[in-house]
Amino acid sequence: MKLPWRLGKGQESGARSQESECGSTEYKSVRIVDSKVMPGVRFTIARMSFERRVELMRRIRELAKRAEFLAADQSTEGKMDAAMARAEIERVYVAWGVRAVSGLVVDGHDAGPETLWGNGPEELFREALAAVRAETGLNEQERKNY
Repeated sequence: MKLPWRLGKGQESGARSQESECGSTEYKSVRIVDSKVMPGVRFTIARMSFERRVELMRRIRELAKRAEFLAADQSTEGKMDAAMARAEIERVYVAWGVRAVSGLVVDGHDAGPETLWGNGPEELFREALAAVRAETGLNEQERKNY
């Protein structure tokens, strides 16, 4: 089991800084991601910081231990429980990383982050999950562990 507590290769802080006109550096704590699955939909994704990385590790630590333990059980019930634990980890990632959703209306209401795992289309949830995981700096092999 690998926890998301390191930056990816060549990634300084997961963000690009810009020098403003007055010579100071501006850092944006979120980034906007345009959906490829549903054109016109945009996600606001929180960028990684030290505190946020610690917070994420706290949130998924027990779930990750449980998923790893259950993955060893070859019974049907054990496999289902492991899949549920992995799904819960995915929901935590999206809840932790998606700050806003724009351009999406579900059942007559403007969608928010909770809509992605509640009533929204699963393919949009998966896309948001991929954007959040990319922000954590995990490589492809590490992502497969979740």
